[in-house]
Amino acid sequence: MIRKPAHILRALGLALLISAGSAHADGLAQLKQFMDGTRTARGTFSQQVYSKSGRKPQQASGTFAFSRPGKFRWIYEKPYAQVLVGDGSKLWAYDQELNQVTTKQLGQALGSTPAAILAGDNSLDKNFVLKDAGSAEGLEWIEATPKAEDSSFERIRMGFAGGQLKAMVLHDNFGQTTALLFGQIERNPALDAGQFRFVPPKGADVVGE
Repeated sequence: MIRKPAHILRALGLALLISAGSAHADGLAQLKQFMDGTRTARGTFSQQVYSKSGRKPQQASGTFAFSRPGKFRWIYEKPYAQVLVGDGSKLWAYDQELNQVTTKQLGQALGSTPAAILAGDNSLDKNFVLKDAGSAEGLEWIEATPKAEDSSFERIRMGFAGGQLKAMVLHDNFGQTTALLFGQIERNPALDAGQFRFVPPKGADVVGE
């Protein structure tokens, strides 16, 4: 049985941010509207990670920007500093505290992070089985189930209102749930291409390809 994310979204305070009656078209229609009409975007996010054991959720927040296809910058500002950059061919992950950079081919990372999902091309149905997942908390939801057997996730849910992406809930294969609440997303701004390039800081340990 598919678990609905209502309790998680209430914990994030989503109901306070979404006006009543703002969701009209079904989830798949709004996903198509968002993907087809958004080539670049930037915004803010808050994140909570719930473990299978029920421990107190881990909280984080930050900013993001993406330029399709395959380019993104996802910055965790609190409680720790971390940067994820997709440059179109590689994914770079920089942990400031450890001064360590991890890199892999971007194609292998598609679908493994929220940033990679948002910055991919419009062919989500190539990598996921998509279906409408009903209404909850003032949002219309779609559920994406990865086609690849080695995917990091069991399923991903995306919530929309008024053609805007408002939330993502990712269930991984280890029983962990990551809930993301997006602030106002600015669609199709002019973005500096330099923010989608990454040069490892001097002295950083680089691991990967």
